[in-house]
Amino acid sequence: MNTAVHSRVRVSLASRSYDVHIGSGNWEKLGPAIIESTRSEKVLVVTSPEIGRLYRRPVVKSLQGVGLKCKRIDIPDRDRNKNLRSVSRLYDAFLEAEADRSTVVLALGGGVIGDMAGFASATYLRGIPFIQVPTTLLAMVDASIGGKTGVNLRQGKNLVGSFHQPNLVWINLETLQSLPRAQVLAGFAEIIKHAVIWDRTHFRELEKTILNAVDLEPKVLSGIVRRSCEIKAEVVSKDENEQGLRMLLNFGHTIGHAIESLGKYKLLHGHCVAIGMVYAAERSAALGYASAKAVHRLRDLLERSGLPSELPRYPRRSYLDAIGVDKKRRGSKINFVVLERIGKAKTVPLSPMKVLPQSFLKR
Repeated sequence: MNTAVHSRVRVSLASRSYDVHIGSGNWEKLGPAIIESTRSEKVLVVTSPEIGRLYRRPVVKSLQGVGLKCKRIDIPDRDRNKNLRSVSRLYDAFLEAEADRSTVVLALGGGVIGDMAGFASATYLRGIPFIQVPTTLLAMVDASIGGKTGVNLRQGKNLVGSFHQPNLVWINLETLQSLPRAQVLAGFAEIIKHAVIWDRTHFRELEKTILNAVDLEPKVLSGIVRRSCEIKAEVVSKDENEQGLRMLLNFGHTIGHAIESLGKYKLLHGHCVAIGMVYAAERSAALGYASAKAVHRLRDLLERSGLPSELPRYPRRSYLDAIGVDKKRRGSKINFVVLERIGKAKTVPLSPMKVLPQSFLKR
């Protein structure tokens, strides 16, 4: 097994800068990397029972190998459990472990684990160190990078949260081999999103290699993951707190989050984003921003990836209610990300009625 770290991507944020390590079979290097990036002696490993059974042992072995004290904390990793009740339980576990401001929280799992552990670490004692060890493709290329943490409220997704940058992101691509195929495809929705809003050359490469990529062919996959992480890092480094440019990363998320909420989080986030991207591209064309060809290329790539593209048939009123609590809303307008062409997008303020016209779902 190759244990070398293949590459690093730097997220440049002055004193909050950190590295994203991308490798395969690289667990034994994790402990030394934590020592290098923090001054901590104690690590709280926040994970789910399922992920813990798969990866806790090599992770803990690596940490203990450099003298770090470890405690495991299990939480459910379903989106319906991503709420303040679960975060409160994390606070209780932190107190029981006598965590102080030098204690590191290590999130081992997918985006839900990372969001909850990150939010808890951001708010416990007004902030303690945090490390992301993502085990899903979506978390690797998107959720683990950029410092967004948060939980859902009954009314909508990610309505409570904070920006709390990790000290380190550690990606072991071997974890993808244990994922159900639906989870793998969910990650490709975010990979395609990064390409379509930012890098038309990367989008063309995906058009050529997507079938090999979704089959997790190592040489193809490692390059795709690295480039997607680079795009996320580039955007975050230019706009850490989502004041402008970073809003582009919300492409497809206005409708995607609505679908998640209306479906009571039974659909995977990436699948909802895929549907939301197709809808956003179609609205972009209808409003005169994008060409029909660009819409076709995006839909075709998503469908060839095995991702859904058709809107669930919830009533228009339900969709309007759902986007009414969208966190991207400013006053009476929603900052809606429109596609201009492959590799370029922009944010425009639209009324909910403009996002969801009367002709909505009458296609």
